[in-house]
Amino acid sequence: MPRRSVYFVSLGCPKNLVDTEFMLGLLSRECFTIVSEVGKAQVAVINTCAFIRPAVEESIDVILELVEHKKRGHLERLYVTGCFVQRYGAKLRRELPEVDGWLGTGEFHRIADILKHEKSNAVPFQIGRPLYLADHETPRFRTTPFYTAYLKIAEGCSNRCSYCTIPTLRGPYRSRSMDSLMIEAQRMAEKGVKELNLIAQDTTLYGRDLEESVTIEDLLEKLLEIEELQWIRILYSYPTRISERLLKLIAQEERICPYLDIPLQHVNENILKFMGRSAGMETPRQLIQRVRSLSRKLSLRTTIMVGFPGETDAAFEELYQFIRMAEFDYLGTFIFSPEKGTPAARLGSVVDAEVALRRRDDIMALQSQISMKRNGAMVGKVLPVLIEGLSPQTDLLLKGRTADMAPDVDIEVLINKGDAQKGEIVPVLIKEAHAYELVGEIV
Repeated sequence: MPRRSVYFVSLGCPKNLVDTEFMLGLLSRECFTIVSEVGKAQVAVINTCAFIRPAVEESIDVILELVEHKKRGHLERLYVTGCFVQRYGAKLRRELPEVDGWLGTGEFHRIADILKHEKSNAVPFQIGRPLYLADHETPRFRTTPFYTAYLKIAEGCSNRCSYCTIPTLRGPYRSRSMDSLMIEAQRMAEKGVKELNLIAQDTTLYGRDLEESVTIEDLLEKLLEIEELQWIRILYSYPTRISERLLKLIAQEERICPYLDIPLQHVNENILKFMGRSAGMETPRQLIQRVRSLSRKLSLRTTIMVGFPGETDAAFEELYQFIRMAEFDYLGTFIFSPEKGTPAARLGSVVDAEVALRRRDDIMALQSQISMKRNGAMVGKVLPVLIEGLSPQTDLLLKGRTADMAPDVDIEVLINKGDAQKGEIVPVLIKEAHAYELVGEIV
């Protein structure tokens, strides 16, 4: 079979990106060449997101855009994979007949077989209960820069948040074995990876479903044995599972990034109850105070939802004042979206759309003030910065990140004096601070 050229679009979160990288790896070892421009491709694959309505809309827009390429003769075949397929099922074949094949979230490992048999008259449609779990033996073609990578330590979710579709789209929580993760991490380190970002729907739940009964703390201790890894970052940690052992590890081990991503969603007790968020022994306020009391300063990121059914003015004010107190380094806010099939979509006491929008804007305005304050405290300090190359704003500036800035979602450091190679970690004196960036010079 002659080699075919394939163009990929990956939508959504880093967890989805890892699935895309596995599919790229599976195709690369077959008769396919990966290309970075749709105009050079014979085949296109879109790995979709469908977590909330805006993600669904983006998936539809990208599919329609590539359908137009196909109609104009620029593409021979078009395939769609991922959460959008898992969520909407067989009705997609009727609505989008231009698509030549569909794969759900638990079937992406079949991508090469589907594309190799593309001359079949029947449109392939592979969807089932998501149970597949990729491991170190699954080929992977990384798309991130050589110095940074994501390590997906588990798949799926067994939490039952009332607003969330992830357990349906991704299946139950299933951890990879520690041996498998160590093999993959070692391979990436040998290829130049300095920064390893651990991801899962809930990293703090890692290993509790395995027979050998390991934990995220055990995994971190093993990863520290790989000397080439200079930054190890934990993303997506559930608030009721932040153990003292985990905090002690982060406080004591310099190579574990001083960073916690804790998606709180809300702080009002009644709202959390209706969200189906498990109640812990401590309140969100007590959790933040526990983290802030560490000897090592940690940067905190959280995600907040406003406009959830039943969110009164008083409940929102409680959330607002909590954010003022907590002073998160990074914060994302989104408006509740009633996703079909979730318990929250059937709740009454709907918050008016304009009220929800105003609440989101109020939170982000407050966060902007907090960010300016916290970033301003960095001026005059020398920080290790991972160089990521030239700034897209101008070739006169380098850009990079500190250990407490996650890739793609947090602020960045712009460097206007000094030179360094991409992938180097160099000392940078911070000279200016803005809400969404720091400016400094290499020393």
